[in-house]
Amino acid sequence: MTTLFFNLCNTLILVAWAAILFFPKSKVSKPLISFPWIPLGISFFYTYFIIVSGGLAEADFSSLEGIVVLFKNATPESAAAGWLHYLAFDFWVGTWMIRHSQKFQIKHILIVLPLLCTFMLGPIGILIYSLVFFTKKKFTKAS
Repeated sequence: MTTLFFNLCNTLILVAWAAILFFPKSKVSKPLISFPWIPLGISFFYTYFIIVSGGLAEADFSSLEGIVVLFKNATPESAAAGWLHYLAFDFWVGTWMIRHSQKFQIKHILIVLPLLCTFMLGPIGILIYSLVFFTKKKFTKAS
């Protein structure tokens, strides 16, 4: 079941990212962008993986050493849960970036790179989007 659920989530997220990247104003993408349906769906699988892996009661998040131990002792289910955590939050941030850019009239082409970076590198995408936003804001004020 672990592999099946993991592959389902991975495939779904690729399709969802492709939709919001290339067709952000389509009938399929609009609901994905307006409400976190994809992260919500992934959250169910995430919860399943956390429960099946035995939970996080023993996890030590207070130190780097504790995090290293957590990764070293990972099971397929706990690793899947960790990956789904990234998928859900990165997608949520990506949809926020689209809504935010539309609100501030930033052309979609300017946020494709930040979106791709958010998908692949999380925080780097947020950094690049912020640079695009503040640069656009500065040039808008100047003109």
